[in-house]
Amino acid sequence: MQNDWVPLSSSALVIGAMSLVLGAAMNPAEAGSTATQTLRVATDESTRWLAMAVMYTLASVTIVLGLPAVLSLVQERGHRLGLVGACIFCVGAIGTCSYAMLLVFFRAMVVAGAVRGQGLDRVTNDPGLVVFLSGWIGCFYLGVLLLAAALLRARTTPRWVPVLLGMFLVTAPVAPDLGRFGATVHVMLLAVACTGAAMAAVSRGQRALVPAKPAY
Repeated sequence: MQNDWVPLSSSALVIGAMSLVLGAAMNPAEAGSTATQTLRVATDESTRWLAMAVMYTLASVTIVLGLPAVLSLVQERGHRLGLVGACIFCVGAIGTCSYAMLLVFFRAMVVAGAVRGQGLDRVTNDPGLVVFLSGWIGCFYLGVLLLAAALLRARTTPRWVPVLLGMFLVTAPVAPDLGRFGATVHVMLLAVACTGAAMAAVSRGQRALVPAKPAY
């Protein structure tokens, strides 16, 4: 990838990460909500529900566009690990867009009265849906893990970037129990780490563009 594309890709990465934060902050449903509560939220807070889906869609597209900036940081050490991690994470990022479309479809069914409380329980326990969501979430977190390991090995970013990615992974099991605030802070760890990686990619690209001084 040409160095003049690095700032654009880095900007897309930051936009995608912050879109994830906004999407998590806009989620009107609390963790552990019952089927009845979820249906009521989807009906009463339909505007926020759609806005959340828009943020997740924007995040999916821009994060994929931002992955080349991350790969520019692992061109020497950790290249293979970073490439595998980027491919897996790309699947998770694309799955975020699919999840956003699922939210829009669910909201339309709720507004049309096609889903009721017991029906929602059966839908969410459907094996096909469970496998799809589990695969998407698994690819997302596994990709983050591999990218964190690649960046740690490459040493092209400040040490706190892979550390924050590790904290994002470690806090994943407990984040839903902390409510909307906890989920937002959890995603913020990823956003700050992505911002640090983007800044490192831009700085590295600018150094590459500076011509070497001739030796006399």
